[in-house]
Amino acid sequence: MTTPPVLRPRLSLKTLRVHRQESALFIELNTPEPGNVVTDAMLDDLWAVLAHQEPDVRVLVLSGAGDDFCVGGDRAEFAEHLLEDSAGGGVRVSGTKARRVSEALTSNPAVTVARVHGKVIGAGFALALACDLRVGAEDASFRLPELTFGLPMAWGGLLPRLLNEAGAARARELVLTGRAFDAQEALSLSILHKAVPAEELDAAVTAWAKPITRRSPAALRVTKTLLNSYTAATRLADLSALDAELMAAVVAENGRGGVGR
Repeated sequence: MTTPPVLRPRLSLKTLRVHRQESALFIELNTPEPGNVVTDAMLDDLWAVLAHQEPDVRVLVLSGAGDDFCVGGDRAEFAEHLLEDSAGGGVRVSGTKARRVSEALTSNPAVTVARVHGKVIGAGFALALACDLRVGAEDASFRLPELTFGLPMAWGGLLPRLLNEAGAARARELVLTGRAFDAQEALSLSILHKAVPAEELDAAVTAWAKPITRRSPAALRVTKTLLNSYTAATRLADLSALDAELMAAVVAENGRGGVGR
């Protein structure tokens, strides 16, 4: 099937590949050589796409090019931010972008689907968890190594989402140990909704997307709003709005930057 131009106005994207298929929008993280690391440029590109998303999109699929979905944030870029401003100003700006993009995925009027494979680490984990539905390859691996790098779990609202999806006890263990875990464990923790052989990832996405694209746009939009509202009601102490400030403060204090890879 041919894929028409995706967005109006046409955007110049350096880190993503984006296309439309009928009412589905596909966004692929497209810096595979460094493992689709999340940079400020990628966050800017993601925000540009989400901000210009056409109103008839009913399904949004987020995936990664190459061997890995995303190996985390760019630690070198964080270090550069710290060199430029030892008080953490650049880190604060980057964190604000991360929260904006993550919230745009979660509150998106379309149903957002994360299609993950390979390594799903740190900031990449956060982007996937911000999506409504998540399918992963059976050989995918997951990790939250922020503490290893002297960083708090304060990026894009990841922690409250993880607590809500996986539960406090299991989230605590994953965050404090930073250990890797596989797709089957991710499935048992509701971090994934499906785990399938890598060659069946596209079929799994299609199985979700087809019925969703036939739903009433108004009913879909209202239902997503209700789901997000009821979920938010269980997170009355959600402090993720402070993520950027907390990250900047810790990075400035310990004199090192970066999100775990």
